[in-house]
Amino acid sequence: MASPGPQSSAPAIDIGIGDKDRKRIAQGLSVFLADAYTLYLKTHNFHWNVTGPMFNALHAMFEEQYTEQWNALDETAERIRALGYNAPGSYAEFIELSSIKEEPGLEKAPEWREMVRQLVVGNEAVCRTARKVLKTADDAGDDPSVDLLTQRLQIHEKYAWMLRSLLQ
Repeated sequence: MASPGPQSSAPAIDIGIGDKDRKRIAQGLSVFLADAYTLYLKTHNFHWNVTGPMFNALHAMFEEQYTEQWNALDETAERIRALGYNAPGSYAEFIELSSIKEEPGLEKAPEWREMVRQLVVGNEAVCRTARKVLKTADDAGDDPSVDLLTQRLQIHEKYAWMLRSLLQ
């Protein structure tokens, strides 16, 4: 006779943040993750498809930005997991949650100025989402989420500034 499968003996999550607050923070971080992932994908798309007189500079800048963004996605997903929730991980979930519009690359990529403009707008959208979640996390005393979001704000504000300067 086969023995029963493994049973969970894990204790309930008790990290000093109530269940309702953990859920609200995880939901906000999921939106943030969707925005960040969509921006990552757009930045990578533009890296592949940029042309014109700014090719070398933008190709390198976009690569630096999408590489940094890719590495940060994992931290956000892991924070959602630490709060006791599953992180979104499919294109369908990201599309549903994200405030950033995708830019298809197959037909005709936008010219470089439009790419830069869209990335300014995308980085600013990520900042707005981060600020909303940061407030929720701060009100709940979730210092790790506040720290994570503060670091991401610094990066995305810097990216928005650097990209915007190319258009001035």
